[in-house]
Amino acid sequence: MKNYLSTRIKSMSYLPKWLILATVIGIIAGLGAVLFYEALTLATHFFLGYLGGYKVPTPAGEGNFSGSAHYVRPWAIPLVVVLGGLISGLIVFTWAPEAEGHGTDAAIDAIHHNPRGIRLRAVVVKIIASAVTIGSGGSGGREGPTAQISAGFGSLLTRILDLSPEDGRIAVSVGIGAGIGAIFSAPLGGAVLAADIVYRDDFEFEALLPGTLASVIAYTIFGAVYGYEPLFRIPGGYSFTHPIELLWYAILGLVAGGVGLLYSRSFYGIVKLASKLPIPRKYRPAIGALFTGLIALWLPEVLGTGYGWVQKGLSSELMHLPMYIVIALPLARIAATAFSIGSGGSGGVFGPGMVIGGFTGLTIWRLLQPWAPGVGHDPAPFVVIGMMAVFGGISRAPIAVMIMVGEMTG
Repeated sequence: MKNYLSTRIKSMSYLPKWLILATVIGIIAGLGAVLFYEALTLATHFFLGYLGGYKVPTPAGEGNFSGSAHYVRPWAIPLVVVLGGLISGLIVFTWAPEAEGHGTDAAIDAIHHNPRGIRLRAVVVKIIASAVTIGSGGSGGREGPTAQISAGFGSLLTRILDLSPEDGRIAVSVGIGAGIGAIFSAPLGGAVLAADIVYRDDFEFEALLPGTLASVIAYTIFGAVYGYEPLFRIPGGYSFTHPIELLWYAILGLVAGGVGLLYSRSFYGIVKLASKLPIPRKYRPAIGALFTGLIALWLPEVLGTGYGWVQKGLSSELMHLPMYIVIALPLARIAATAFSIGSGGSGGVFGPGMVIGGFTGLTIWRLLQPWAPGVGHDPAPFVVIGMMAVFGGISRAPIAVMIMVGEMTG
């Protein structure tokens, strides 16, 4: 049966072959996104909610819950984050060491060198370890695990159907796009990102059509369970009224470039530092988690995905924060993500990049608003453009990220 399917698929022309393969990958990506979302929700309720006594805020697309006003058991927060890091490290380095970190680099490396090489065990371990890391308060994103789920299935199809190296690369690329498109409720952005992110100086056009189909299918399945509302909502909408706004957005872009560079260097600096620690690898995520937990005692905004805090920024609910706190938010999030994921914890890094960008936009708005002409009373445009600028810069895919953030904010 396997040989018959392999022969039939390989004998097909581009369009019918990828209509079939993209549909199958999209279905698995959508179901995988649902599975991971449920695992993460359960882990968050148990670790931060039950053990830590803290409820994280959620974005508009996930109920717009405001979260806890303060810590009930502040002493428990660092302990919970460390517990999650310890469990994640033990799981990853016992069963699938390749599942450490954010996973996106591993998936892209598989595209270039071995599209057959993503083990199913690594996918299962990634789901569990990422849910524990982020659910216990580690600073990480949901896109890495979901991308690896569907990329792993693309790799499995490559092995089962004995696809050519070129088709295998496309299958894994399509999986990455479908997973990201589903979990971010941004199917078009996910497809373009997957085709754009694989090569620094090129675009994988052959992955775009099947990637779009798979992303739409994955998003449809995910939306059928959780609804089709965008992840974020801008309460007052946005209208461009004065050309001088472009000057302030250009300044934001320059700052965002520096913040993105700081994020990248901090993250890989911690990766390098952690690799030199004279302790077993399985305990290193707990060390990083300790620093994240200590930062969270001062700034709860660094816990988990942080998407709820971006929504608060968009909704002008962070206006009461002192200026020094607003300035500290992107820096603290950079440090927390570097410690949480760079030390070997499991989770995505694109999502935190988007949150860092939102905080950066909010900071620039707060600095400009009292005196700069053309800067309105609503920080939402700066938050959105900051998300695009930092997220697009670190991914080296600004057009794809503009589309994605546009979809995510409605």
